[in-house]
Amino acid sequence: MSDVHPQVDLTNCDREPIHILGAIQPIGFLIALSSDWMIARVSANAGAFLGTGDSEALLGRPLAGLLPAGTIHALRNRVAMLRGPDAVERLFGCPIRQGGEPFDIAVHVSGGQIVIEAEPGSTDTGDATGTVRSMIARLDQTGSIPDFLHEGARQVRALTGYDRVMVYRFAADGSGEVAAESCRRGIGSFLGLHYPATDIPVQARALYKRNLLRIITDVNAEPVGIVPALDENGAPLDLSLSVLRAVSPIHIEYLKNMGVQASMSISIVVEGRLWGLFACHHYSPRVIPFERRSVAELFAQMFAMRLESRERQLIVEFERRARDISDQLLGAVATDETLLKDPDWLSNILTHAIPADGVGVWINGSHAFSGTTPDTDQFARIIKALNGTAAGKVYATDRIASIVAGAEDFADTVAGMLAIPISRAPRDYVVLFRSELVRSVRWGGDPHKPVEYGPNGPRLTPRESFEEWKETVVGRSRPFTTSECRVAETLRATLIEVVLRLADEASAERQAANERQELLIAELNHRVRNILAVIRGLIRQSQPKSGSSIEDFVRLVDGRIHALARAHNQITDDHWGPAPIRALIDAEAAAFLADQTERIIVDGPDFLLNPQAYSTMALVIHELVTNSAKYGGLSDSGKAHISWRLNEAGDLLLEWRESGGPPVKPPSRKGFGSTIIDRSVPYDLGGDSSIDYKREGVEARFRIPARHVSAPKDHSGPAIRFPRPAPAKNGPVPDQVIKGANVLLVEDSLIIALDAEDILKRLGAAHVATGATVEGALDMIRAARPTLALLDINLGDQTSYAVADRLAELGIPFLFATGYGEQADLPADHKHRRVVQKPYTIENVARALAELIGTAQA
Repeated sequence: MSDVHPQVDLTNCDREPIHILGAIQPIGFLIALSSDWMIARVSANAGAFLGTGDSEALLGRPLAGLLPAGTIHALRNRVAMLRGPDAVERLFGCPIRQGGEPFDIAVHVSGGQIVIEAEPGSTDTGDATGTVRSMIARLDQTGSIPDFLHEGARQVRALTGYDRVMVYRFAADGSGEVAAESCRRGIGSFLGLHYPATDIPVQARALYKRNLLRIITDVNAEPVGIVPALDENGAPLDLSLSVLRAVSPIHIEYLKNMGVQASMSISIVVEGRLWGLFACHHYSPRVIPFERRSVAELFAQMFAMRLESRERQLIVEFERRARDISDQLLGAVATDETLLKDPDWLSNILTHAIPADGVGVWINGSHAFSGTTPDTDQFARIIKALNGTAAGKVYATDRIASIVAGAEDFADTVAGMLAIPISRAPRDYVVLFRSELVRSVRWGGDPHKPVEYGPNGPRLTPRESFEEWKETVVGRSRPFTTSECRVAETLRATLIEVVLRLADEASAERQAANERQELLIAELNHRVRNILAVIRGLIRQSQPKSGSSIEDFVRLVDGRIHALARAHNQITDDHWGPAPIRALIDAEAAAFLADQTERIIVDGPDFLLNPQAYSTMALVIHELVTNSAKYGGLSDSGKAHISWRLNEAGDLLLEWRESGGPPVKPPSRKGFGSTIIDRSVPYDLGGDSSIDYKREGVEARFRIPARHVSAPKDHSGPAIRFPRPAPAKNGPVPDQVIKGANVLLVEDSLIIALDAEDILKRLGAAHVATGATVEGALDMIRAARPTLALLDINLGDQTSYAVADRLAELGIPFLFATGYGEQADLPADHKHRRVVQKPYTIENVARALAELIGTAQA
């Protein structure tokens, strides 16, 4: 039974709490101070220790008038050093009365009050540092973990003088075992005894991690209450961190039933978890000075660090051996693939890493056995049960009957198993079996009757009998350890690699043919969808001005689409390869000037532009020629000069100059054509552009980055695939579905981006921030957090997955968009995302956004 703090709700299996008012042990006294260092609470014996007689008379008095000035100064310094909610500071050998005996003091904060606890100190403080150093040196000389634990118990007993010191280790199920012991002769031994988890409830274990050392000096001593017992809010003083706190009468009765009159426990915390305790028992009252207890606590912390290091070293060595076996397995199968189907060979190599009595292999409904295993029907039942567990993870149990009904019938053959899935779907396994281990477990009393009615009421009663109680365990194997499960995960990765390698080699040619076909289909689908999106955007952005005829609108749109078509013909002549910029200009001149093409003067080497730049410049040149033919140098007898060259960085510099035409006036409004000329090259290609409306003729300059002047990327890689989008739902388009939203739009085509901006604003967006690159989009997110986002997956030679990852981290909902078909998969982290297929329409965008918002709100 735990020495749980009196104000912690200790609950039994019926979840009924026990409330006990706070109290302390009479070996010292307690004072609680308000923030202005006035006495707010005292223990009932404080007056006796301080020589004032009446403890209640101390309430409301300043502490400064009660203790010597030097002690007050030291206390204030210690309070200033408190860091964290569970911090406790200590002072040794401090007088509490002028010329009086020294006291040891502990200081902590509880409920906003400063809690000071004092108890008579020892005059023989000794060399604490040297003591702990000597104790740790003895620990380091031990070899095995059992020897290490035994030496720890021996050192604590030598330091504290208790009759019995045990190292009590917790199991995964909360039960405990006396793993090491040092005791005086003639009192018997608890070594090897087990105790059920109910002996130390979960609440008590949580407290043990906060307050590392608890002491009971005399089980027959009457606890001393706190005055007042409750504050103005009706709450008792929280003594969770108190060094003097009394313990539950249930625990006192528990110790009396054991014949113990004094005890102390020190927590052993390893990697943030309660590994166990140093449990100290004495068969007569015993007071250990606070200074000596502090040394014991420090030793326990050093002991835990050394223990953690030793356990980690064993794990590292065990896993190193497993990696060597994994490498051996991988190398052997690489030269002889039939070994994977040889259970005897698999059993031999796997059981060198994880001890087992037999191995069963299940692949595509076929099975093979080696060693001690269940029969075929039993194995099939096990595989069916395994498919109901977490797919893709190693599963271990020391009792197969816990997941397979009727497995008790063959438990005398195999009782435990460790299943290693070796396929992506939960259907193929390598299973290591362990035989039944019939063993006798020694309990410190009957573990099946830890809770019953008794003198403390119908909630919780301490154990009355501690006589050794033996239980024969059947139907279970030796458990698989955490380290063995981690090794199994390593072996699983190796086995999956082997299986995938064999599968890849068996179907390599078929996969290659499928991939080539999927690539062609995906590329075609992508380009068709993007072309449709561009055309749709051109039509929307080319809306006629007031007073313009439908014929003018048709001619405007027709010219722009034909410009794209001419560019497309050029770049597809060489299988979507680079095309000469001179051919683009010649095609535009022929389309607009017929037999007067000499009025466009071209000067520049035969450079090639890759497809993306070629399509963008086709629209730019088209708009320049169109505007010049309507209003500029090409509208009467003037000319247009186009020249280009490379700069030192390899960028293409293109210049357009008109001359001989009518006087030029800057446009009164910026139309779609001007937007294409001004923004296309910076937005789509990452370059620069400028246009100057000089009176004698328009001049424009462009810089196309070198990456667009070089050869295009090789398109022979695997097809990029995306999931099939959900079919559009019937019904009206949601109106103002994103009213007031700030939307991030990531789209690498300016025309498509402009169209998408319009759609989003029609759906209610207050602001749309548009980016063409991953870097630009991430900068926009840092500058202003969006409400939601729409991400084109393919951004030239990049994808928007990095932007998606950042949005996911921030919890911002978003949609993907693509012009590709519905092949293959998104990355694992984004498989569940919605995908809008291009071209954008107000219907498909609105419905997708409505579903996205509905999911986010849910």
